Amino acid sequence: MSSSGGEPSTPEPQKVGGGPDGCPAGAPPHHRNDRRQPIVGEMSEVVRGIIVRARLSWLIEHHARLPVLALFSFVNGCISIGIMSALAVITQNPFIFPSLGPTAFLFFYTPLAPSASPRHTIVGQAIAVICGYFSLVVTGLTAAGPAIAIGVTWPRVIAAALSLGLTDGLMVLARSPHPPAAATTLIISLGILTRPPQLVLLMGAVVLLTLQALVINRLAGIPYPLWNPVGDATQTSPPRRRSP
Repeated sequence: MSSSGGEPSTPEPQKVGGGPDGCPAGAPPHHRNDRRQPIVGEMSEVVRGIIVRARLSWLIEHHARLPVLALFSFVNGCISIGIMSALAVITQNPFIFPSLGPTAFLFFYTPLAPSASPRHTIVGQAIAVICGYFSLVVTGLTAAGPAIAIGVTWPRVIAAALSLGLTDGLMVLARSPHPPAAATTLIISLGILTRPPQLVLLMGAVVLLTLQALVINRLAGIPYPLWNPVGDATQTSPPRRRSP
C-alpha cells in the first residue's frame, strides 16, 4: 500500500505473543514478568497478592521494591524450609535435603514457570530418586558410606555420571524437567541418602513443599496449577475434527 504522498508505507512491526506488552494471548495481565525489573520474576505478584489479602493497603505501592521482595524471600524461605526441618527433628527422619532449597525458590520466584509446576516438580524428583538409587545398585554401592567420608572411587564416579545422565534424559522424555532434581540424584548417588525408607521420606517432603506452594500462591491470587504447567497442551481440549 502507498501513502497519500505517493511514498510506500512501512509496515508496523507485529507484536509477538498476541497480548499487551508482549504477553502471551490469554495470559492474565497482572501475572507477567516486569521487564524493567527482571530480577524479581513473578515474585512481585505473589507479594502483591499476599499484601492485598492481608489488607495492608499502605504497602501495596511498595510491593515491587527490591527490599520488600528480599524480605519476602527471607521470611518465606525460613518458613518453608523451617517447617520441613521441624518435621525432621520431630520425626527423626530426613524431611530436609539440599535440593529442596532451589525447589522452594522456584515455587515463589517463578511460580508459573513450567519447571515450578507440581507435575514437573514431583515427576522430576521421582525420576531423580529412581535413577540415583539405580546407579547405586548397578555399581554395588547401596551399602557404602557417603563419598564425602570415604572418598571418591571409580564406582562412585560411574554412579554419579550414570545417575545424572539418566535423570536428565528421562526428565526430557517425560516432558517434566525440574533443575533441582539434578542435585537430588547426586545426593543419592554420592551416598548421602541411600536407604529406601529415606528416599520415600524424601519424596514425601517434595509433596509437602509442593502443597505449601499451592496454598501460598493461590492465596496470593496467582493461578498456580494443580498439576500441569499453565498453558500446557495437556490442559487444553483436543482440536475438533473438521467435517468432510
